[in-house]
Amino acid sequence: MQAPSRRQFLKDVTAVSSAALVAGALPAWAQATGKAVKSWRSGGADRHLAGEDLHWTSGAEVTATAIVLDPAATRQQMLGFGAALTDAACWVLSQMKADERGALLHEFFSPAEMAFNVCRTCIGASDYSRDAYSFDESSTPDPELKKFSIAHDKAYILPALRDARVINPELFLFSSPWSPPGWMKSGGSMLGGAMRKPSFPYYAQYFRRFLQDYAAEGVKINAVTVQNEVDTDQDGRMPACLWGQEYEIEFVQEHLGPTLRKAGIDTKIWVLDHNYNLWGRAIGELSVPAAAEYIDGIAWHGYVGEETAMTRVHEAFPEKNAYWTEGGPDLTSADYQTDFAHWAETFNGVVNNWARSITAWNLVLDEKGNPNIGPFPCGGVITVENGSHKLTRSGQYWAFAHFTKHVQRGARVFATSGIGGAAGKVTHAGFRNPDGSMVLVLANTGVAERVQVVLGAERLTVELASNSVQTLSWS
Repeated sequence: MQAPSRRQFLKDVTAVSSAALVAGALPAWAQATGKAVKSWRSGGADRHLAGEDLHWTSGAEVTATAIVLDPAATRQQMLGFGAALTDAACWVLSQMKADERGALLHEFFSPAEMAFNVCRTCIGASDYSRDAYSFDESSTPDPELKKFSIAHDKAYILPALRDARVINPELFLFSSPWSPPGWMKSGGSMLGGAMRKPSFPYYAQYFRRFLQDYAAEGVKINAVTVQNEVDTDQDGRMPACLWGQEYEIEFVQEHLGPTLRKAGIDTKIWVLDHNYNLWGRAIGELSVPAAAEYIDGIAWHGYVGEETAMTRVHEAFPEKNAYWTEGGPDLTSADYQTDFAHWAETFNGVVNNWARSITAWNLVLDEKGNPNIGPFPCGGVITVENGSHKLTRSGQYWAFAHFTKHVQRGARVFATSGIGGAAGKVTHAGFRNPDGSMVLVLANTGVAERVQVVLGAERLTVELASNSVQTLSWS
């Protein structure tokens, strides 16, 4: 969706620009005449730095690097942005002094700061945990869940979630298991293996208990996924579990969906929670009406495949939602602190392919990417050094700032298109906020570029440095 053909681009330019010359062709809220454009940039030494106001001018010329905005062509409504509050992230937060932790949580969650409002939690251990644990640790099957307990999470996970919700009461939390308890699986371990069909009734009750016990602790969970990354067991190196497509369909259709409904729990159910290349599986699962009845949408990861897979699924099932639920920086990369243009480009592609939310991987980790019991080295959105508690903000953090500080919950994504340089290394995403303000995020992963933004008969010239992000906003 970022690189249309020249023919399509020229068609868009003609349609949008010509229509603007007709009185009343653009709604009043979309007209730019006389409106100053606020701008913020990240590039070089600048990080989300406010720049001088830009101004629209009237004109007919359209350059080869134009980006055409069509605010009337609205798409999905945004839910928001955030990161994962894993066991590891909450542990790192718990080791900070109260005032340090409070300040960092305020920076992440305050609506006046980063305004994170869609975050992930784990149902038991993930690879980013201090140890492998479930909520029903038993050496023998426990179908009545007599040993079920969320005691582990009461020490530092639930307090972090409650604190975040106090700062941002609109915080939407979704939760994912990396593995059921070992006794529910083939192999008997949380590390790798596959789900056993006879465990389906017990596992549905396990979800119910988790949701009810968390709610009793003051933390409502708004959505769950059936399984993090259904299509891999990670070679038994970390908590993981294989789920066949038919298994996930049957579990949702006959067990999880009915169990939550009977209990009066309105938590949404998302499926797949894995990579773009499994788009065919997503369509297969939504094609079963008795399962789709309970499925709110698809959770996506971006490690394999192309983001256009989300559009394929949307076109087949436009009533179902898409959510981008995992992706984080590499702490070992030389550009950990400076890859903001890369991440903004990723986020632009995600929202332009119908995702309603973007949730990164670990909110915080230490300077070695720990705690971690798995094989994959990741970094936090922010690194918190052991001992000193010095903070290092990643490039992903600064990419988020260009969205979270400007795009409100309920914003509508609208169509943007470009050609030439503006469709090569410059990507773009447009939003109309509920308060009527307009936002355009530009990411340039290439050389310095001058682009022209086209809104009806109005033109705006924007200078984009190499490896830079710029957010534009006007009311």
